[in-house]
Amino acid sequence: MVQQPSTVFPVLFAISLAHMLNDIMQSLLPAIYPLLKETFALSFAQVGFMTLALMATASVLQPVVGFYTDSRPTPHSLIAGMACSLVGLVVLAFAHTYWMLLLAASCIGVGSAVFHPESSRIARMASGGRHGLAQSLFQVGGNAGSAVGPLVAALLVAPYGQGALLWCTLIAVAGMVLTARVGRWFRERQKHPHYNAVHRKRQRISSLSKGRVAGSLAVLGALIFSKYFYLASLTSYYTFYLITKFHLSVRAAQLHLFVFLVSVAVGTLLGGPIGDRFGRKHVIWGSILGVLPFTLALPFASLFWTTALTIVIGLTLASAFSAIVVYAQELVPGRVGLISGVFFGFAFGMGGLGAAALGQMADVIGIEAVYRVCAFLPAIGLLTAFLPDVDKGSSASQARAASERR
Repeated sequence: MVQQPSTVFPVLFAISLAHMLNDIMQSLLPAIYPLLKETFALSFAQVGFMTLALMATASVLQPVVGFYTDSRPTPHSLIAGMACSLVGLVVLAFAHTYWMLLLAASCIGVGSAVFHPESSRIARMASGGRHGLAQSLFQVGGNAGSAVGPLVAALLVAPYGQGALLWCTLIAVAGMVLTARVGRWFRERQKHPHYNAVHRKRQRISSLSKGRVAGSLAVLGALIFSKYFYLASLTSYYTFYLITKFHLSVRAAQLHLFVFLVSVAVGTLLGGPIGDRFGRKHVIWGSILGVLPFTLALPFASLFWTTALTIVIGLTLASAFSAIVVYAQELVPGRVGLISGVFFGFAFGMGGLGAAALGQMADVIGIEAVYRVCAFLPAIGLLTAFLPDVDKGSSASQARAASERR
């Protein structure tokens, strides 16, 4: 019998830190849009195309990279991803035309696309069977990076200008050093007889029919749409909502946004372990559909209750992603890279499309009306009823592994 390995926390923390460094670089570009808009006299449409170049490459390429690395695990791809982002930052620092800005955005997007699928595989490999915990630790690093990126832009790029982005290349260098060490662990683990035995076990074909698997993946895609469209309304427009409805200062509104982002990070961290203990489907139910009463109440709340509700919404809604990714990986055994690429890419795409669509909606009906409309998005969580109970087999496997260790 194959004994279940223990969780390799140093590797999980390292890959989470690498995820943070990757997402700092990815979030730097949107954070300096005001500087670039003024320097290059850009229109809002041109700024939008930069976002499209970043998000399209980051989202479309991820499934392709994941599909390739499923059959040819490539730990060096992590270094290559960081190198692409480094090139993007260098081009961005020296850009003097709009086309160079688009090239820089595309390079950073490619770097992110190359990084995510294989790093998600390493997180799963180091999980020791605690897949939800591993995915949460990995994902919370990305959340931290998305929050730190604008801070780096405010403290470094805003005071010293576009050329200061060259200092940010040190982030990419640190990421390359870190992922090289993780890659060495990956290669050593691949040589271990235990890895080969466990890897063969995980290549087993799903007991569900292809139609049931495809239908379940479609439901998960609809849930990702619901989650990221609603999150886009808060991450992109929450400050405008607070300023418009409650007449807060920009600084006060940004502090409220920071509180919300912290709740998202905490929710991301909690979602995976809860899914390991109680089942992914239960977390998905509670996260997507369970947030509906709070989103419906938000547009009618006072400032105090708006803050309280957004904390609950962030905690609850953010817990879904790790559970959804791990659930999908268990639906399609042996396709960790492809599934990770599809869902990370789709999440990126939905976030970008959501921000653009909701911005246009706000121009037409007003920012407050946007939140009244978006409040119904979590009702899509009812589709969770159509998901099969794949956790039962996983739980049985974990129980067998525990008894073998005893």
